[in-house]
Amino acid sequence: MTSFPRSVAVAATDGMLHFELALAYEVFGSAPAALPGPWYDVRVCGTHAVRVGRFMVEPDCGLDQLAHADTVIVPALADVDEDPPVELVEAVRVAHESGARVVSLCTGVFVLAAAGLLDGLRATTHWAHTEQLAARHPRVQVDPDVLYVDNGSVLTSAGKAAAMDLCLHLVRRDHGSAVANVVARRLVVPPHRAGGQAQFVSTPVPAQDDHPLGDLLPWAMRRLDQPLTVEDLARQANMSSRHLARHFRAITGTTPLQWLSTQRIRRAQELLENTDDSVDTIASAAGMGTATTLRRHFHRAIGVPPDTYRRTFRAPEPAPADLTSRSAVPSNW
Repeated sequence: MTSFPRSVAVAATDGMLHFELALAYEVFGSAPAALPGPWYDVRVCGTHAVRVGRFMVEPDCGLDQLAHADTVIVPALADVDEDPPVELVEAVRVAHESGARVVSLCTGVFVLAAAGLLDGLRATTHWAHTEQLAARHPRVQVDPDVLYVDNGSVLTSAGKAAAMDLCLHLVRRDHGSAVANVVARRLVVPPHRAGGQAQFVSTPVPAQDDHPLGDLLPWAMRRLDQPLTVEDLARQANMSSRHLARHFRAITGTTPLQWLSTQRIRRAQELLENTDDSVDTIASAAGMGTATTLRRHFHRAIGVPPDTYRRTFRAPEPAPADLTSRSAVPSNW
């Protein structure tokens, strides 16, 4: 395995939300079974025992240790109307100047913005706070529609589930898609969600089987390589196209054609990540017909062409670890 940012510091101060803090600790603190190489070394950093939601957290070390970490995680703040703690803002600024990758989860973005780390950069947070972030920090390019933003050394996420999306994205960056998928399966969450905050956590095939589409959706999923139409779906469901559209909107939150397109894109993602099939072969298997059609729809939905996605999310070949770089845990960590 190639070198990766191994030491992770999770900042903890009074007034943080427990969900995001615990989520980060769970993702980076628990190594997958049979991992072919080292995992992260995680510490919780704070000035004293802090109240996080309804819980008391005993930090492992002080905020000054953020400067010795490869990655600094700033969980969500409960009250964004108050200025974030000065000592936390300064510690995060120093950590970034020391070369750390700084990551905010949900409203933790207000700490990064106060530290000046987001000036001139795109950033996001929970949709309920994007206008407040933009008003308080006008130099930040606030994007309310995305799940997370990766600026390289500074990353921000939207709320709750999107914090998990960003943490898994970091694992994918550091270890590759295969390891991130293992972590996601252990947590029983999707390893990668395309789209923005508007999707929330859409489920392509609802789990219950007593709804009107309970048989139709699995039937369609087994035939994504075929040129299915709305009329085909309506005929299989034994209802009119208009009636079918109403049920689709109520159960999946989208139209039959949009649902089909989303499933085809997800099938293409799976094949790009897990096979060496050509784009033409994948286009056919995903029901897109030609590589040109797949590239057009894929780029519009995911934001990158299929070849770029494959290079990004395919697991790298194992290689000897480089323990002489910053990826090695510092002696004073």
